[in-house]
Amino acid sequence: MLGAMIRSIVILTGAGISAESGVPTFRASDGLWENHRIEDVATPQAFRRNPTLVQTFYDQRRAFLGQVEPNAAHHALARLEAEWSGDFLLVTQNVDDLHDRAGHNHLVHMHGELNAALCTRCRAARPWRGPLIGNPPCPACGQSGTLRPDIVWFGEMPYHMDRIETALAAADLFVSIGTSGAVYPAAGFVELARHAGAHTLELNLEPSAGTPMFHEARHGPASVLVPAWVEEMLAAD
Repeated sequence: MLGAMIRSIVILTGAGISAESGVPTFRASDGLWENHRIEDVATPQAFRRNPTLVQTFYDQRRAFLGQVEPNAAHHALARLEAEWSGDFLLVTQNVDDLHDRAGHNHLVHMHGELNAALCTRCRAARPWRGPLIGNPPCPACGQSGTLRPDIVWFGEMPYHMDRIETALAAADLFVSIGTSGAVYPAAGFVELARHAGAHTLELNLEPSAGTPMFHEARHGPASVLVPAWVEEMLAAD
């Protein structure tokens, strides 16, 4: 399905698109995230139980962002947003800043951002690039010891769901890039889009759990598939 047939695009990206930049995927085959159990670093209970471990873990992830750069897939999607004549929304499950650095304006981070801190007292979220381990004061309320990574952990509600669902309901094309198709609510986006009448396309390194739900699937590295697909779309727009 090419550009002349559609006006509104919603794209979902996951860990696979950033993996080619060197960002570790969320869950390895052994069920661990960089040698940590998910339950120890990615739940509210873990933060209450051992805030030092959790803060240190995310401080390290935040600092690591300075060692990676957007790849060809990130840049191709930014080009599509800039040159597409219709509506465009990029939804990412990734907490890195690679899409931001590639130049997106119509972007939502549904699982939060490493480069942001959330105050557990006043609930204000602010950009944050330094460590949180030293209990710095909240920029909004001034309270110390209340900041946590602005990351959506297991058991918490993803951000921007109303905006995402509204966009999916109006989409002519839904594209999923580099996602496992196993984590909800994002795994259900293809069903919402199909129900609204959108064409659906998966671009993934290999077939995912959700592949059967898509009208079309292409498999291979994102840095190869995404630029080629963007060229097709812009040529037909």
